[in-house]
Amino acid sequence: MKVLILPDLQAAIARAADIIVKTVQTKPDAVLGLATGGTMLPLYDELAHRHRAGKVSFASTTSFNLDEYIGLSPEHPCSYHHYMQQAFFDHVDIDPARTHLPKGDASDPQAAADDYEARISDAGGIDLQLLGIGQNGHIGFNEPTASLGSRTRIKTLTRSTREANQRYFRSFDETPQYAITTGVATILESRKCLLIATGAAKAEAVARMIEGPLAAVCPASALQLHKRATVVLDAEAAEQLALRDYYETVHPDGRESAFGG
Repeated sequence: MKVLILPDLQAAIARAADIIVKTVQTKPDAVLGLATGGTMLPLYDELAHRHRAGKVSFASTTSFNLDEYIGLSPEHPCSYHHYMQQAFFDHVDIDPARTHLPKGDASDPQAAADDYEARISDAGGIDLQLLGIGQNGHIGFNEPTASLGSRTRIKTLTRSTREANQRYFRSFDETPQYAITTGVATILESRKCLLIATGAAKAEAVARMIEGPLAAVCPASALQLHKRATVVLDAEAAEQLALRDYYETVHPDGRESAFGG
């Protein structure tokens, strides 16, 4: 696992954007796995800025989002379909036909989940999977105790996850209890993973992910098994890492090491 520690949020976002832009420049038809949440908003802003500056085109890329709430239509203002349109898709040249999210309003959510898994496979898999991390260690909506061998499926959300997302809804009771999420095993099959974490509230989860035991109680720890996982942190998110000095020795100021490891 490559751990890149940047001095602040702005620097971390810029470093993560560098990685995504390089991926798309190197492979214009890359398949991107995309994420949602507050952490991603400044990243999508930065990517849109670079697109407007002529530094990157998403015209040939394909995207698959990690998850969607069950029971919300794509037009619902709290759906992740709506989030992605507002935060990213409307601001770049990506082909709408190449953007994919789970169908949260499907009459048979499990069939929709199975179909989504098949569509990822049919696209050749994910070239770069973008990830955030929940304060309880979840990635996607793979909550603690999620199977590390899981595929796209229905998950029941924990109370802490619903409380974290309640700010997007009028009340806790209106915050969805279920979601379709890409599974941990599907995430691990991505050719590269890029996880971004910023802020002190994520520091404990980050330490468990990087330095804790590989365990389903912290699903993000499964990234320890990935041969090309990069974690981009700001200083606050890195503050509980026991081996922080080593990570900063290998990657000073979040740069690549002498040998790229």
